[in-house]
Amino acid sequence: QVQLVESGGGLAQPGGSLRLSCAASGFTFSTYAMSWARQAPGKGLEWVSGIYSDGSDTYYADSVKGRFTISRDNAKNTVNLQMNSLKPEDTALYYCARGLDYRDNDYWGQGTQVTVSS
Repeated sequence: QVQLVESGGGLAQPGGSLRLSCAASGFTFSTYAMSWARQAPGKGLEWVSGIYSDGSDTYYADSVKGRFTISRDNAKNTVNLQMNSLKPEDTALYYCARGLDYRDNDYWGQGTQVTVSS
Protein backbone atom coordinates (compact mmCIF):
# COMPACT_ATOMS: atom_id res chain seq x y z
CA GLN A 1 0.00 0.00 0.00
CA VAL A 2 1.04 3.60 -0.52
CA GLN A 3 2.93 5.04 2.41
CA LEU A 4 4.38 8.51 2.86
CA VAL A 5 6.36 9.20 6.02
CA GLU A 6 7.58 12.70 6.80
CA SER A 7 10.46 13.57 9.08
CA GLY A 8 12.68 16.49 9.96
CA GLY A 9 10.25 18.83 11.64
CA GLY A 10 11.01 20.58 14.89
CA LEU A 11 11.61 23.93 16.49
CA ALA A 12 13.57 26.63 14.67
CA GLN A 13 14.30 30.24 15.38
CA PRO A 14 13.17 32.97 13.01
CA GLY A 15 15.73 33.17 10.22
CA GLY A 16 16.76 29.58 10.79
CA SER A 17 16.52 26.51 8.60
CA LEU A 18 15.00 23.07 8.63
CA ARG A 19 15.02 20.24 6.10
CA LEU A 20 11.98 18.03 5.77
CA SER A 21 12.11 14.61 4.16
CA CYS A 22 9.39 12.29 2.96
CA ALA A 23 10.04 8.59 2.42
CA ALA A 24 7.69 6.99 -0.08
CA SER A 25 6.84 3.34 -0.58
CA GLY A 26 4.19 1.13 -2.15
CA PHE A 27 4.19 2.71 -5.60
CA THR A 28 6.55 3.54 -8.46
CA PHE A 29 7.86 6.77 -7.00
CA SER A 30 9.74 7.92 -10.09
CA THR A 31 6.53 8.14 -12.13
CA TYR A 32 4.66 10.51 -9.83
CA ALA A 33 4.88 14.21 -9.14
CA MET A 34 5.10 15.00 -5.45
CA SER A 35 4.25 17.99 -3.32
CA TRP A 36 4.26 19.53 0.12
CA ALA A 37 1.38 21.29 1.83
CA ARG A 38 0.92 22.72 5.29
CA GLN A 39 -1.79 23.53 7.77
CA ALA A 40 -1.29 26.23 10.35
CA PRO A 41 -3.29 26.20 13.58
CA GLY A 42 -6.86 27.28 12.92
CA LYS A 43 -6.31 27.62 9.17
CA GLY A 44 -6.99 25.58 6.08
CA LEU A 45 -4.59 23.47 4.09
CA GLU A 46 -2.11 25.50 2.04
CA TRP A 47 -0.21 24.04 -0.91
CA VAL A 48 3.50 24.88 -0.55
CA SER A 49 5.49 23.32 -3.37
CA GLY A 50 5.42 20.67 -6.09
CA ILE A 51 7.95 18.82 -8.20
CA TYR A 52 7.58 16.83 -11.41
CA SER A 53 8.29 13.10 -11.43
CA ASP A 54 11.75 13.57 -12.95
CA GLY A 55 12.52 16.73 -10.99
CA SER A 56 12.61 18.83 -14.16
CA ASP A 57 10.16 21.44 -12.89
CA THR A 58 9.37 22.82 -9.48
CA TYR A 59 6.64 25.14 -8.24
CA TYR A 60 6.23 27.23 -5.12
CA ALA A 61 3.57 29.20 -3.33
CA ASP A 62 4.31 32.92 -3.31
CA SER A 63 4.58 32.78 0.48
CA VAL A 64 7.67 30.54 0.33
CA LYS A 65 9.24 31.40 -3.03
CA GLY A 66 12.93 32.20 -2.67
CA ARG A 67 13.12 30.62 0.79
CA PHE A 68 12.08 27.00 0.28
CA THR A 69 13.53 24.47 -2.15
CA ILE A 70 11.92 21.20 -3.09
CA SER A 71 14.00 18.30 -4.41
CA ARG A 72 13.73 14.58 -4.88
CA ASP A 73 15.92 11.50 -5.10
CA ASN A 74 14.23 8.86 -7.23
CA ALA A 75 16.89 6.30 -6.34
CA LYS A 76 15.99 6.63 -2.66
CA ASN A 77 12.25 7.31 -3.10
CA THR A 78 12.46 10.52 -1.14
CA VAL A 79 11.26 14.07 -1.59
CA ASN A 80 12.72 16.88 0.46
CA LEU A 81 11.86 20.43 1.41
CA GLN A 82 14.73 22.70 2.41
CA MET A 83 13.33 25.61 4.36
CA ASN A 84 15.51 28.66 4.90
CA SER A 85 14.87 32.10 6.35
CA LEU A 86 12.03 30.68 8.39
CA LYS A 87 9.33 32.98 9.71
CA PRO A 88 6.86 32.52 12.57
CA GLU A 89 4.10 32.32 9.98
CA ASP A 90 5.74 29.16 8.60
CA THR A 91 4.63 27.37 11.77
CA ALA A 92 2.39 24.53 10.64
CA LEU A 93 1.94 20.80 10.25
CA TYR A 94 3.69 19.93 6.98
CA TYR A 95 2.40 17.13 4.79
CA CYS A 96 3.95 15.25 1.93
CA ALA A 97 1.52 14.23 -0.81
CA ARG A 98 1.55 12.24 -3.99
CA GLY A 99 0.67 14.42 -6.95
CA LEU A 100 1.66 17.90 -8.02
CA ASP A 101 -1.05 19.90 -6.28
CA TYR A 102 -4.57 19.74 -4.87
CA ARG A 103 -6.02 18.70 -8.24
CA ASP A 104 -4.22 15.37 -8.22
CA ASN A 105 -3.11 14.78 -4.62
CA ASP A 106 -4.42 11.33 -3.70
CA TYR A 107 -2.26 10.13 -0.79
CA TRP A 108 -0.91 12.04 2.19
CA GLY A 109 1.55 11.41 4.95
CA GLN A 110 0.78 11.87 8.62
CA GLY A 111 2.57 15.21 8.79
CA THR A 112 5.54 16.64 10.65
CA GLN A 113 5.29 19.68 12.90
CA VAL A 114 7.37 22.78 12.21
CA THR A 115 7.41 25.51 14.82
CA VAL A 116 9.23 28.78 14.25
CA SER A 117 9.65 30.76 17.41
CA SER A 118 12.28 32.61 19.39
